Amino acid sequence: MSHDTTAVAAPAAVHPAPEPEVRRPWTILGVMLMAQFMVILDVSVVNVALPSIGKALHFTSTDYQWTVSAYVLLSGGLLLFGGRLSDLLDRRAMFLTGLGLFTAASLVSATASSATMMILSRGAQGAGAAMLTPAAMAIIVTSYSGRQRASALAIWGTISSMGIAAGVLFGGILTTVFGWQAVFFINVPIGIVAAILAVRTVAAGRRTGSLRRLDAPGAATVVTGLLALVFAIEGTRTEGWASTQTLAAFALAVVLLGGFTLIERRVPAPLVPPATWRIRSLISASTVMAVITGAVVGAIFLSSLFLQTVLGGSAIITGLQFLPLAAAITVGAMIASKLLGRVTPKTIMVAGLLVVAVGATVLARIGTDPTYLADILPGFVVIGLGVGPMFVAISVAAMAGIPHAQSGLASGVMMTGHEVGAALGVATLAAIAGDLTTRTGLVDAYPRVFTVVALAMVALAGFAAVAVPRQDAHSAAHPTGHPPMH
Repeated sequence: MSHDTTAVAAPAAVHPAPEPEVRRPWTILGVMLMAQFMVILDVSVVNVALPSIGKALHFTSTDYQWTVSAYVLLSGGLLLFGGRLSDLLDRRAMFLTGLGLFTAASLVSATASSATMMILSRGAQGAGAAMLTPAAMAIIVTSYSGRQRASALAIWGTISSMGIAAGVLFGGILTTVFGWQAVFFINVPIGIVAAILAVRTVAAGRRTGSLRRLDAPGAATVVTGLLALVFAIEGTRTEGWASTQTLAAFALAVVLLGGFTLIERRVPAPLVPPATWRIRSLISASTVMAVITGAVVGAIFLSSLFLQTVLGGSAIITGLQFLPLAAAITVGAMIASKLLGRVTPKTIMVAGLLVVAVGATVLARIGTDPTYLADILPGFVVIGLGVGPMFVAISVAAMAGIPHAQSGLASGVMMTGHEVGAALGVATLAAIAGDLTTRTGLVDAYPRVFTVVALAMVALAGFAAVAVPRQDAHSAAHPTGHPPMH
């Protein structure tokens, strides 16, 4: 098994001295988490509100799909670009720019009067998220060191895992109590407060490079290539896998992403330095991030429909039924945070994936006349206990050994896995499910989908056991921020 490789060369005998650990106030982390929670929340918060939005704005079936897809397409497709920008420019300025765009787009979504306006504003939210997320994580990585940094990354992972499930809960409550507009309006005051606090607590940075160093052709090809790939997968819900539209989109994605690879090998300052793809900890953890996020978001998407259509729950009841899942994720993440330093992130990942597989198996065994307490709740709790540790371990493992100068790019790679995985997961599980519009179709689809999820989690556990480097447990709890040198 090969060692990690980075762009930093050093003699084999040279080992970097550990960074002095300087305690920093947790205020910076709190501000970054406030903004990031909005971003993660918006992956799933719209699911429960969609019927109300569609009725008010006279949605077609395509409009429903694109209200969800536009956000994921733009946030996933632009994350690498946003990560590179945050490494070249002032990270605080990038954070505030992304936060401002996200907040303004949320206001437009809340006041949308047509399907077109809603879809465009959701895309703008995604673009803002793509600038905000890598800048926020880069600020965290460069602001803290040692045990503080490990704790900050663990909390970041917890927020990432909680936000997906909490989005369904908050979406149900806000839609029922205040109307669908509230799921977007809530972002406006939070965004304004986060911006004010960021200006007060985060020091202004300085440029580490010029925009002339930005690889514009590489950025254009990777963004459009990812957009084409996610568009192709999302389109299978309505067009099918063998349609001309789907095949053309897949072909375009292959051409563009292949072109991106060629461009990156030839330009002097590539968007993603080739050595980045050889950092095993980052690439393997990001791959696990993509698959587990796809499984979780896809499962929540399907379960939202199941709970409302099959069990007859209202929007707020459905949201509350996801509360045990969110609580279990929180408990699992807390347990994993305590274990870091004694157990390696790799071990936590593998164990978490196997626990998720057990929970999916429980849900795969439901009958034709299920109840929430007897059939759904146990599976939710077990899945949550497995998912919580996963995101904590992934965040720590992915950023292990990443130098400060590349932290924005690295977080962009990891979160691209998160966003693209969400899009692919929803599309793939929906394709496996088939009919999602009737009670009979959902009752038939639910066991089949979760059987596939269980098998995928076992396979992913095997991948993680082989591909993720074994990091010393003490080093995981005290990351230095330097690239490994072997």
